[in-house]
Amino acid sequence: MHLDFQFKNQDKVWNIHEEGTPYLSFRALDETGIFPNAFSTRLGGVSEGYLSSMNLTFQKEEEEPEHVLENYRRISEAAGFSLEKMVLSHQTHTTNVREATEADFGKGILRPRDYESVDGLVTNVPGLTLVTFYADCVPLYFADPEKRAIGLSHSGWRGTVGGMGAVTLKKLRELYGSDPERVICCIGPSICRDCFEVGPEVAEAFREVFPEEHHRELIYGPYQSRTGEEKYRIDLWRANELVLLSAGVRKEHIHVTNICTRCNPELLWSHRLLGTRRGNLAAFLSIKDENRRI
Repeated sequence: MHLDFQFKNQDKVWNIHEEGTPYLSFRALDETGIFPNAFSTRLGGVSEGYLSSMNLTFQKEEEEPEHVLENYRRISEAAGFSLEKMVLSHQTHTTNVREATEADFGKGILRPRDYESVDGLVTNVPGLTLVTFYADCVPLYFADPEKRAIGLSHSGWRGTVGGMGAVTLKKLRELYGSDPERVICCIGPSICRDCFEVGPEVAEAFREVFPEEHHRELIYGPYQSRTGEEKYRIDLWRANELVLLSAGVRKEHIHVTNICTRCNPELLWSHRLLGTRRGNLAAFLSIKDENRRI
């Protein structure tokens, strides 16, 4: 099956895989030959109704669990991941980062998780696939070719203000000796500046955390909304890039998408556009298992 589609504002950061179950992958990670990675779309699955068709969350009452599992099977087959070795996050908009090991294989998908409030995962286990979830928030991918260690973190506006990128890099350094200067970092599809409208309290949270010289590029406003409320727009992509730069990542190692979830409603899930009547996208990241038979 070939699905011919184009993203609005598609850039050159991505490889777009359209055969079978469609997904995106970062060229910078693909080119290493070490880090299989993917970001799902809402196409190519078996979910029905408003969840049609590639929904990757088990948390919807209207969803059949076997449909979600089949969706995971399809994207695993397409992107080359092992379903049995996936480890899923438990996101609650924290900056908590957890190490995943062989003991965690299958947690969140084939067996229950024994952890809560985990928005970031790291590992150095080949073949283990980290999985996190999205519907506007920012996916952060981390890959250290020297230490062969990876991280995958969910960073909404709270996570961005909390420095989720820096927290994940700190965890990689503590556990595996990763030097931020050597880590490849990728900022995935999420809501763009033009679509991310917030109130003054969120804008103030960004002002408090980010240096004043960056306020004008991060915070747009104030302006009046159609209802007469004071509103602002926040650039989460640039904010997360600044977090990574401040943590010691080299600029040439940071790869920023310009694919917006809200601008592409036929291809991606967006909470801002659809509210609770939507599914979840997922990010996947692994370390190539040299011993695995293809």
